[in-house]
Amino acid sequence: MNEYRKDFPLFKAIDEGTSKENAGLVYMDTAATAQRPFQVLSAMKSFYSAHNANPLRGLYPLSERATKAYEDSRATIANFLNAKESSEIIFTRNTSEGLNLVAYTYGMKNVQAGDEIVVSIMEHHSNILPWQFVCQTKGATLKFMYVDKETGEIPEAEFSKITPKTKIVSVTHVSNVLGTQNPIKKIAEIAHKNGAVMVVDGAQSTPHIKVDVQDLGADFLALSGHKLCGPMGIGAVYGRKELLEEMPPFLRGGEMIEYVTETGATWAEVPHKFEAGTVSAGDAVGMAAAIDYIQSVGLTNIEKHDNDLAEKLIEGIKKIPHFHIVGGKDGRKRCGIVTFTIDGVHPHDIATLLSDEKIAIRAGHHCAQPLQQYLGIQASARASLYLYNTEEEVDYLLSKLPLVRKWAGFKD
Repeated sequence: MNEYRKDFPLFKAIDEGTSKENAGLVYMDTAATAQRPFQVLSAMKSFYSAHNANPLRGLYPLSERATKAYEDSRATIANFLNAKESSEIIFTRNTSEGLNLVAYTYGMKNVQAGDEIVVSIMEHHSNILPWQFVCQTKGATLKFMYVDKETGEIPEAEFSKITPKTKIVSVTHVSNVLGTQNPIKKIAEIAHKNGAVMVVDGAQSTPHIKVDVQDLGADFLALSGHKLCGPMGIGAVYGRKELLEEMPPFLRGGEMIEYVTETGATWAEVPHKFEAGTVSAGDAVGMAAAIDYIQSVGLTNIEKHDNDLAEKLIEGIKKIPHFHIVGGKDGRKRCGIVTFTIDGVHPHDIATLLSDEKIAIRAGHHCAQPLQQYLGIQASARASLYLYNTEEEVDYLLSKLPLVRKWAGFKD
């Protein structure tokens, strides 16, 4: 796997010693955003150099090539997720916008007073706040499935919160704090038996494991390009076509219409009725190139590599006094995400002290405050690993972690 590291300009420059600004950097914040390989940057440069025109509108060859590049990118994402057809893929800015799209269109149309929406306590704020809004607006109830604090998994007993009153179940595939891989297929079966739709936050799962929306039973799934080694500002939502066709538009404006009069309008067909205005075609091309790259590496290889590194890191942390792993202790079930606390040291101080050693990790509530409150902590530190990280980097982090309390002023 270390051979792929040279595909990333940031790490190539670091390893060759040509980057003074980033010299010695150990990047372990992929759960926030992944680095981009040359292949992605090249694809975007090629689009803007040779195919730059407004897609979908021009009748001249340049615009037609731009349209083809954009729609080919949609097809790449559809194949990546095993959607039935490309029209089930809607481009968005990111996972957050995708989940909002589903909430504001499907949710606001189909949820009524007395209904229930079920999420888990481990959700990112982007998979809580939109549903809070729907429930507050429509007079529905938002219910939480809680996790076992030791394993970080949802006990089966919690699935009983999905009842005939439930209209939507929205759960993250992989937690951005716990690294837990939730049993989406099983949850979806329970949701469907009760007449509810299954919404999946795929931001953290799609970069690490194979995601098949048909096999999972997902009715909607949102993902982000920048988690997948693609550009920022681009993402997508998968939705079953029969559901998308019944949903109202999310945004209104150019291109998403069929016909407009002074008093009304009719909408374009799916997926274009959800993509108002000039689309981010270059970013869509970059996201598709990132998916092609990940698939060339192999998601099975990526998953094994991430699990190996996470296991090595967790086993090392277990040996350090005053350190506490947040969530399950099995590194092979964490999708490369390792979250921890240190007695007496605030996570922000942990991150700052490690930054002085050229180690980049995340610290804070990770946009998951309800989970942190439930676990009885205000914040945590998170190292997130990916295909370009190495065993040597994990060893380097483990060599520095025992010193953090000393640097913070503790004697033991």
